[in-house]
Amino acid sequence: MYPELPAGIAYGGDYYPEQWPREVQEEDIALMREAGINLVSVGMFSWVLMEPAEGRYEFGWLDEILDRLHAAGVRVNLATPTAAPPAWFLRAHPDALPVTREGVRIGPGGRQSACSSSPAFREAGARLVRALATRYRDHPAVVMWHVHNEYGAPLGECYCEHSVAAFRAWLRRAYRDIAALNDAWGTVFWGQVYGDWAEIDAPRHNHTAVNPAQRLDFARFSDEQHREHYALQRDILREITPHLPITTNFAGTVNCKSTDLWKWARELDVVANDHYLKAERPDNHIDLAMSADLARSVAGGAPWMLMEHSVGAVNWQPRNLAKRPGEMRRNSLAHVARGSDSVLFFQFRASRFGAEKFHSAMVPHAGPTSPQWREVVGLGADLRALAGVRGSRVRAEVALLWDWESYWALELDWRPSADLSFRERMDAYYEALWREHVTVDFAHPAADLSGYRLVIAPSAYLLGEAAAKNLHRYVESGGHLLVSYFSGIVDEHDAVHPGAVPGALRDVLGLSVEEFHPLPAGGTVALSDGGTGRIWSERVVRAGAATVRTFAGGLDDGHPAVTCHALGTGRAWYAATAPEPGTLRELLGEVLDGAGVRRPAGLPETVEIVRRGDHLFLLNHGDQAAAVPEVTGTDVLAGTAFGGSVPAGGVAVVRVAGR
Repeated sequence: MYPELPAGIAYGGDYYPEQWPREVQEEDIALMREAGINLVSVGMFSWVLMEPAEGRYEFGWLDEILDRLHAAGVRVNLATPTAAPPAWFLRAHPDALPVTREGVRIGPGGRQSACSSSPAFREAGARLVRALATRYRDHPAVVMWHVHNEYGAPLGECYCEHSVAAFRAWLRRAYRDIAALNDAWGTVFWGQVYGDWAEIDAPRHNHTAVNPAQRLDFARFSDEQHREHYALQRDILREITPHLPITTNFAGTVNCKSTDLWKWARELDVVANDHYLKAERPDNHIDLAMSADLARSVAGGAPWMLMEHSVGAVNWQPRNLAKRPGEMRRNSLAHVARGSDSVLFFQFRASRFGAEKFHSAMVPHAGPTSPQWREVVGLGADLRALAGVRGSRVRAEVALLWDWESYWALELDWRPSADLSFRERMDAYYEALWREHVTVDFAHPAADLSGYRLVIAPSAYLLGEAAAKNLHRYVESGGHLLVSYFSGIVDEHDAVHPGAVPGALRDVLGLSVEEFHPLPAGGTVALSDGGTGRIWSERVVRAGAATVRTFAGGLDDGHPAVTCHALGTGRAWYAATAPEPGTLRELLGEVLDGAGVRRPAGLPETVEIVRRGDHLFLLNHGDQAAAVPEVTGTDVLAGTAFGGSVPAGGVAVVRVAGR
C-alpha cells in the first residue's frame, strides 16, 4: 500500500495515552509487543491538550508517547483532533456550534460539535494542523495522517447562519443565474420563485413537505462542506509531509447516508472504514460483508483499511450484546478477505470514564488475564501468518449499483409508499447474492461496467441521462442488467423524466409503467410461478420486453411482474415488485445462470467464501462443521494441508495459487 506503513497486515487500534498515567502507558506498550500490534492511532480527540489556550501549543506529552511507541516498533497513525474542539474555542465562538433542521443550536460536551462551514472553526483547525505537521514532519513513528473523525456522523447537515451563507454561495457557483435555479427547482410550484439569492434559506423544518430539489441540493452542499473541511487540512499536511499518506475514517460505508463516498474517495490517499456489528441482527455478518465490499469498491478495488471495529460489545446500541468466542476473529478475517490490509479496533484499552467506558477494547477492564486478551493475541498471530495477502485484490463478476444522491432523493417527503427504502432493496439483493456465494462489487451507475457479467440496480430512483446511456451501452454490448421497481424515475433535480416512467430506462428495459400500486402495510401479492411479492406492484406495459412472470392477484392481476428484454447482445430484466427472499433467490438464480455467473455447488449457506489474490477465505458462521470438499491447498493459518472442512465458527485461509 505505502512503504511507510507496517509490512503485512496492520494490526492495532485507537490509543488514548492521555487517559492513563505513565505506568499504565508502559504496560500498554509491553502488551502491544506481546500481541504483535504494529500500528496505533493517536491524538484523535486531544485538541485541548495540544492547544490548551488559543495559540499556546503543548506537544511535550505527545513527543514522549511517540518516542516510546517508536522504540517499541509500533508505528503511529497521527490524527488531527478537530472532531473535538476545546471549550475555550466554543466559548469564544458559540456561533460555530451546529444548528439542527428544527432550529435548535446544539450544546458543547459531545464530539463533531462545530459546523464545517464556520470560518473560525476552519481557521483555528488549520493553525493547529500546521503546527502539528511541522512538529512531527520527520518523526520516525509517524507513518500516516488521520484527518478529523467520521465526517457526517452524527453531524450531517447544519442550518446555522454560516451554513446558510455558504449554501447561497454554493448555489451561485452551481447555477450562476437565479432563473436557472428556479427552473431546476421547479419553484413555480407552490409559488416559491426567487428573485434574489438572499431570499434563499436552508430547507428548514416545515409543517409540510419542503421543495425536494432544494433539499437534494442542500444534501449535496452539506457533504461538500465536510469535504472542503477535510481538504483544507489535507492540503496543509501534504505541503509539509508530502511523503505520508492521508486519510479519514468513514463511519461505516453502508451507514454513511449523508456522505457521497464516491466523491470522498477521490480526496483520500487510502480509503479507511469503520464497522460495528448490529448486535441483535442474527445474520449481522452479512451486513459486515456488505460494508467491506462497499469500502473496497469505493477504493476502486484497491486494498483499504479497517480503521475501527470492536473486540466485543459496543456501548451505543439499545442492547449491547457481547461477541461469542471466535466471533471477533471471524469478523476481523472477513474484512481482510474482502480487501482490508489492516485490522484496527476502537480502542486499545477500555476507558475508565466518559461516554464510551462500556465499549469493549483490546485490553478490557478485566485486564490482560482475560479470555478477550488471549483472543487479541491469537488474532495477532493469524495476521502475521496472512502477511502474504497484503496488497492483493478481490475480483467480482457481479456489481450492485449504489448512488448516494439517489439514496437521498428516494427518502425525501411524500413518495408513493412509506416502505420505499434504499437500504431495504439494497440489503435484500445483497443478502440473496451472499447466500448464493456470489462476491459482488458496488458501482456508480455512470461507472465503467464492462468488466461485469451481471449488473443489478436494486434502487436507482434518481438516474441522470449519462448514467442511463451508460446502462444502455452496457446491455447492448452484451451485459446482463437486472433492475428493481421505482428506478429511473427522476433526474438530478428530482424532476420526473419526460414521458412515461421509467423515463431513463424505458428503452433499455423495453417497457413503460402506467400506474404505481403500492401494497398496504404487510401486504403481499401472488406471482404466476407460485412466488410472492411484497411492498409494491405496478401496471407494466411491454414495449419489446418478454414476460417472465405475471402477477396472480391484486390490481395488476395477469400483467407482467418480471420481464426480460433482449437488447443488442445483452439482456435487461425488470422486477415490478419486491420478491420475498425465497422468490428472489429463485429469480436471481435464473438471472445469474443466464449471465454465466458460476457459484460453488453444495456449499452450506453458513459458509462465506471469498477469493483474494491466491488465497481462498472460508468462514463458517454456522454451529456445525462444514465440508468444502473441492478446495485443496495449504491452510496458511493452520500451517498444514487443508483438510476439506471448516469447524463450526472457524476460519480457513487456503493458498490456491494457479487455480
